[in-house]
Amino acid sequence: MTELSPILKQATPVRVDHGAGCYLYDTDGRRYLDFTAGIGVTSTGHCHPTVVAAAQAQVARLIHGQYTTVMHKPLLELTERLGAVLPEGLDTLFFANSGSEAVEAALRLVRQATGRPNVVVFHGGFHGRTVAAATMTTSGTRFSAGFSPLMSGVHVAPFPTAYRYGWSEAEATDFALRELDYLLATLTSPAETAAFIVEPVLGEGGYIPGNTRFFQGLRERADRHGILLVFDEIQTGFGRTGKFFGHQHFDVRPDVITIAKGLASGFPLSGIAASRELMAKAWPGSQGGTYGGNAVACAAAVATLDVIEAEGLVDNAAVRGAQLRSGVEQLATKAIGDVRGLGLLVGAEFTTATSEPDTATATAAQKAAVDKGLLLLTCGAHMNVVRMIPPLIVTDTQVDDALAIWSEVLAEL
Repeated sequence: MTELSPILKQATPVRVDHGAGCYLYDTDGRRYLDFTAGIGVTSTGHCHPTVVAAAQAQVARLIHGQYTTVMHKPLLELTERLGAVLPEGLDTLFFANSGSEAVEAALRLVRQATGRPNVVVFHGGFHGRTVAAATMTTSGTRFSAGFSPLMSGVHVAPFPTAYRYGWSEAEATDFALRELDYLLATLTSPAETAAFIVEPVLGEGGYIPGNTRFFQGLRERADRHGILLVFDEIQTGFGRTGKFFGHQHFDVRPDVITIAKGLASGFPLSGIAASRELMAKAWPGSQGGTYGGNAVACAAAVATLDVIEAEGLVDNAAVRGAQLRSGVEQLATKAIGDVRGLGLLVGAEFTTATSEPDTATATAAQKAAVDKGLLLLTCGAHMNVVRMIPPLIVTDTQVDDALAIWSEVLAEL
């Protein structure tokens, strides 16, 4: 009898029958308030009628049209529609399937475009599980251990994680920028550095937002040395943070962004965006793939953009995110050392009385929430951060319901 790999550990015991909006329903009919959103994927909620209708219609017309062989309408329409929301100057797209593929495509582009071998990533970042993406991932050893040697040419600089260092944000930012300069003086010459690759908010690393001075410091150094600045917007894009892209909170211009997750409301679709001038520097044959830009996924992505615009979901993420974070902060007990986030990315870090990571209590809280009908996940290097990632359609009542359950959980720990 065949079965799934035993290494695929489930965060919850829920066996889903169907989903609708912010809710999942198990095979016994029990309803769960889903504040995982498929790890930030189901941006318009589960089975949004507009997305379902678009996908159903496309399935009946064309399921797969390999996009280096033929062109199809959903791909062309999506490319055009993204022009209205992409950062200024990023007017060319390459589509793939997963976040890891997008990150590797961005890596390939920046190395080919600059002729430089090295990249700098930032401590706590998550970029994927394929070899290059895992090499660039420093949010936990579980993503890169056991299949060395990894890719060469990756150097790690600090991210301004003020809470972990025990400093103010200003002190952490000073340290991070100073250490980046030291890294460029000692480990990777600017002349051999193709790009800085960074998340606007560390995702798997613990839901830690960056800040304006840090990201503008990266931009200034990139411009000074001819280095490209890549924002990994896979989890922070498409309204999740309360702006369309996470980097827009920090008044900084990227050279490349990677996109995935919330782009297609659950259908596998990812990509990179860059200027035409930069994208044209990729070597012939370096971009492609059998399933990239799938017709059904592209149709779902167009419908997702329709829903985000029609229902004002970017603004809703900002308002509901502030409500959620405020509620989590007010409910925080002594077991929670820090509450942080941006938009509908909210994390509560569990620590001991001596400020050490408290994985056991975070795990207990996450499991207790599931038992009470609220689906949550953990993250962070020690998996001691409980994260809340509701769909962008979440209402004020649903946020209040989640906070009521969270209050019960904390009271019983």
